[in-house]
This record gives sequence, structure tokens and C-alpha cells, in this order.
Amino acid sequence: MVKQSTPSNTATMPKDNAADMDLLDKQILNLVQSSFPMAERPYQAIADEIGLTEVETIERIRRLRRENVIRQVSGIFDTRRLGYKTSLIAFTYPEDKLHKAALYINKHPGVSHNYARIGHQFNLWFTLAVPPYESLEETAADLAEKTNATNWRLLPTIRFFKIGVNFDMVNGEGNAADYAPDNETWNKVEELTDFEIEVVKEVQEDLSLDEQPFDQMAARLGLSVTEMFSILQGFEKRGVMRRYSAVLHHRKAGFRSNAMTVWNVPEDRKAEAGQALANSKWVSHCYERPIFPDWPYSHFAMIHATSKERCDEVAKELAETTGVDDYLLLYSTREYKKTRVRYFV
Repeated sequence: MVKQSTPSNTATMPKDNAADMDLLDKQILNLVQSSFPMAERPYQAIADEIGLTEVETIERIRRLRRENVIRQVSGIFDTRRLGYKTSLIAFTYPEDKLHKAALYINKHPGVSHNYARIGHQFNLWFTLAVPPYESLEETAADLAEKTNATNWRLLPTIRFFKIGVNFDMVNGEGNAADYAPDNETWNKVEELTDFEIEVVKEVQEDLSLDEQPFDQMAARLGLSVTEMFSILQGFEKRGVMRRYSAVLHHRKAGFRSNAMTVWNVPEDRKAEAGQALANSKWVSHCYERPIFPDWPYSHFAMIHATSKERCDEVAKELAETTGVDDYLLLYSTREYKKTRVRYFV
């Protein structure tokens, strides 16, 4: 039993720049989003991979950033490992109140993603992160009260199956990274020293387009580049930093459609179905979340594709694979906010 609806407010969605990119652009994008080189001259390392000069590579990346195909190049940190509390939140508004409410919610610095979606009574979906000394529940309740939400649900992660957006730009296919945190330790906070916090604050900022962009970062920390890379490698081993890479604006990169698919999974099949959903290369994120009387959907799988038709096809394929036929496709009609949470600021 699938329920879905077609995006109706497409004018608010960014146009893609895929038609303007040649093969070399796409090869660069494949490299920088999977694992950006942690090297003294990273753009030279990218150039060597695809047969360009360092100058040509920098200029291509500069254009892709100017066109907002590349959103940012920086460290991608695990919110929970840093001690922050985070959750997906669903709000309901009358249609004529939605826009104003979304703009108000955007102002909160812990809101990183905020989308209007259709397909259910909950029509605004956002992620919220708060530092250890703040209450996630109280913050969400305050936002609901101040924006006059008529209904809302806090949907924190119960179990991770997958997290990591990655696109195969050359072939126009999903290529989501296989990042599955250990469910025994994913919610464990890593204690950081004051200096390690300073490193996080530095490395979360957008990388410059200088030939040796890491030099200034290391200098501000009083480190050599080699010493800074060693700390970052330690962060990766501890799960503090998932990776250092570029994040793409998926619509501008040609992946114009995304559907948050939600699945009503029987209790005795939750682990099995979650893993099956996560195995799809089109699925970038997959979680188990709480259910409620008005929300029986425990599993969330985010599908990114080049068209709505492909999203629909992927969802049907996943239904066949999992044997779960009660699901919704909640398409975004407006992206109100998509950014990184800036930690310790």
C-alpha cells in the first residue's frame, strides 16, 4: 500500500547545472565528494588523478562552487560524538501558515535541514541539534509554540543503518557511501580536549582555493600540516569526523528529485528491512525512528535520483526487496535550509 503525491511547488526548487558540466567536471565531483585529499597540495593531487594541471583544477572547482554545485569542502563531523543532541522533527501547519513558520525555524542555529514536504499531514520536516546543556524536547516545543504548529512529533534516531550522501556524477546514478555506525557505540560521546575543540572549529570551515589551503588552517592552530592531518586521522578512527570531503547541492548536480520514504515495518523484521533499505545505492540515509498512533512508520530511507520517476521506481524496487508494502513517499516542494551545523560557536 503505497501513498505518494507529486511535487506541486516546483518553482521554489533550485535548477540543476548538470547540462553545463563536462566529463572532467563530473570526474572532479566524484573525487572530491568521496574523499577529498588530505595533502599539502590537494588540488594537485586531484589534478594528477584526472590529467589536468593544478591551475585548471582550481578554476573548475571555483566555477562549480560559484554555481553552488559544490556547497562546501570541510570536515564532516558526527554530531552525537561531539556531545550534541539531535533529532528529525515533523510539524504540521495550515498551508497558508507554513512559509512564515519555516522562515522562523530557519533562524535557529541548530537547524541544518528544513524542507516543506507533501504526502502526509506533517508538512514541514527539519533536523535540530542542540549542545549538551540544552534540552532537545524543550527547544522543539518552544519552536512549535512560537510558530503555532497544530501538531508535531520528535523523531530521534533509534538505530542507524546508513548515513552518507554520494553521487556517481559520471553515470548519473546514486552511489551512497557505505557508512553504517556501530549501533552499540553510535550514541557514545567522545570527550575532546580544549585544543581538539579548536581543531574542530577550524576544520569545519570551508576550505580555501589556495594551492596549499591547509597551511593557513594549521598555522592558526600552531601546528604543522602533518600534525594537523594526524589529529584528523585520529578523529576519523574515533568516529568524531566521518570524513573530509565536499558536499554537493544535489539538485544543481543533476539529482533533481528526492523522496523521504517512510516504511511501516513489522516489529520482527525491523533489523532485516533496515539493512535491505540501506543496501540500495540510491539510499543515502536510513534510520529507525519512534512510531506513534498517528505515525506508524518506523523506517526512514532518503532516496536521491535524477527524476521523480526514478525515485518512484527505486521505492517500488525496495518494497519488493523488503516485502514491506506500506510506505509513503514524501517529496520536498521547497528547500528552506540546508547547511552544516557549526559546532562550539
